[in-house]
Amino acid sequence: MKVVVQRSKAASVTVAGEVVGAIESGLVLLVGVTHEDTEADAKWMAEKIAGLRIFEDENGKMNGSVQDAGGSILSVSQFTLYGDCKKGKRPNFMAAARPEQAEPLYEAFNAMLRAMGIRLATGRFGAMMDVSLVNDGPVTLIIDSRA
Repeated sequence: MKVVVQRSKAASVTVAGEVVGAIESGLVLLVGVTHEDTEADAKWMAEKIAGLRIFEDENGKMNGSVQDAGGSILSVSQFTLYGDCKKGKRPNFMAAARPEQAEPLYEAFNAMLRAMGIRLATGRFGAMMDVSLVNDGPVTLIIDSRA
């Protein structure tokens, strides 16, 4: 499982002109699933992201989690994270899990974050989405459960 984590001041996802998910301050997650991923990967990733200390504390140090900061998470499925650009000009997406495998893991990941008490909004799995965000910092990290 691979996730791009972006600290955000505000973010939203729109599908066909309709806002389907929005947050104020918090994290925007672009979530990719590969063939070998399991619920153990989703659990590891949810715990890692929930505990990431990338929000400033009272001393201005990056020492607080999204929950410490009172933030929310906007989770967006993103199969293109597993695009392979090594050969030619057209990415190969063979490493991305098929929707019938990826969607249940993506939903389990989101459910795990909610179970930790995190306010969570999502995009719409498999849809063409317009993602809008104000990156805070900017702070952007890439986390891979296989690394």
